[in-house]
Amino acid sequence: MAAPSKQAQHQDRSNSSVRVEIFDQGYSLSGPDPQYILKLAEYVDAKMRAVAEQTHTVDTVRVAVLAALNIADEYHLLKRNQDEGAVEYLKRAETLSNALDEALSDERRAG
Repeated sequence: MAAPSKQAQHQDRSNSSVRVEIFDQGYSLSGPDPQYILKLAEYVDAKMRAVAEQTHTVDTVRVAVLAALNIADEYHLLKRNQDEGAVEYLKRAETLSNALDEALSDERRAG
């Protein structure tokens, strides 16, 4: 599991550095939010371990590529669902806007 190493985090004005382990390899990563980096590292580590368990392979590069493909698949499915939701939202907003315009137009004629 990805976890911070025992080395202390050091900070500059915009980025913090954190040491993580992913699939038993240490990495020093930096960014504005060390907790987010840890969360990402834990996610990648979990994906790699799941792939290794399912495929029974010990080739780290193969495990990394298969994990990356799994993560890319998740990303694209979520993006497609979000894009479809946005299209539906716009259609509904247009329908409601047209209904409102019609109601206001009827009110002006009646009033």
